[in-house]
Amino acid sequence: QVHLVESGGGLVQPGGSLRLSCAASKPAQLFNLYTMAWYRQAPGKQRDLVAAITSRGSTNYTDSVKGRFTISRDDAQKMSYLQMNNLKPEDTAVYYCNSELLGTPRLPWGQGTQVTVSS
Repeated sequence: QVHLVESGGGLVQPGGSLRLSCAASKPAQLFNLYTMAWYRQAPGKQRDLVAAITSRGSTNYTDSVKGRFTISRDDAQKMSYLQMNNLKPEDTAVYYCNSELLGTPRLPWGQGTQVTVSS
């Protein structure tokens, strides 16, 4: 019943910015209790964790995006966001969000949103 929908991706030039949004479905009544995380997957590559934010607001990021990406959450709106600045071609991937418990994604993967960084 609970699912997440990603949006906000697109084509951007290197150095540009995008803000990704992750919206929880209405049945997600316990959204505020779980860590939210963003992942990305390039063609032929495994899905990698990009950023996570706990229910208390603590964040962590993969080294390659530190200082450039910011994860946030709005529990009242049941949303999570990934602000991506100074984008690089290697950031090109499909970006997914999920809720986690003990570092394990809880929900089926959605469609994701495509981010393409290219001149």
